[in-house]
Amino acid sequence: MTKVEVSFQHLPTTAISDATGGHTNLCSTIKPLANHFKIAGRAVTVRLPDGENGAVLEAIRAANEGDILVIDAKGNTNRAVAGDFVVSLAKGIGVQGFVVDGVIRDIAAIRELDFPVFALGTTVAAGNKNGGGKVNVPIAIGGVTVHPGDYIIGDVDGVIVVPQQDAEKVIEAAEEKILKDEKRAQEAHVNGKESVVAYLNKVLGK
Repeated sequence: MTKVEVSFQHLPTTAISDATGGHTNLCSTIKPLANHFKIAGRAVTVRLPDGENGAVLEAIRAANEGDILVIDAKGNTNRAVAGDFVVSLAKGIGVQGFVVDGVIRDIAAIRELDFPVFALGTTVAAGNKNGGGKVNVPIAIGGVTVHPGDYIIGDVDGVIVVPQQDAEKVIEAAEEKILKDEKRAQEAHVNGKESVVAYLNKVLGK
């Protein structure tokens, strides 16, 4: 991992969202398959025709270790972009995780692989492989534009995109927000109920 990726790995998505003003949060319907999943890395983008998944294999082949496949599946919930076998290939290459505005299948086996997947849900139906997908092009997913190489950070609270050119300033702002929140919590709870009431009065202008 690079220094930037390590920094993002240790920051909660909530702090990163605060640092970005919440403008690049993916739609909340894209959720982790397991609550402990945490990802932080660069995007390899995939644009799929409706119901297709062939370009996912191309993206896996193009990925570097630690990359995250970000898959624009057009919100299709009928056909899976991947199952356990494709996920096992991605894990074998060193891909860190998938973020999909679509669905996957073989959820139990994928959980056993302990491979982070953030998706709309699951289905039993396999995707088609008739071609037409594109890899490493700008995509739109979860209401946000993602460019190849942008940073993707995900945890139990959701997924956020950080444009690569903004990474260092976002990290700095997120770290400052965490320190500010810690100071606020200390102030609000230092003397139990008395300090809680004093904090509420301060915020409410009482």
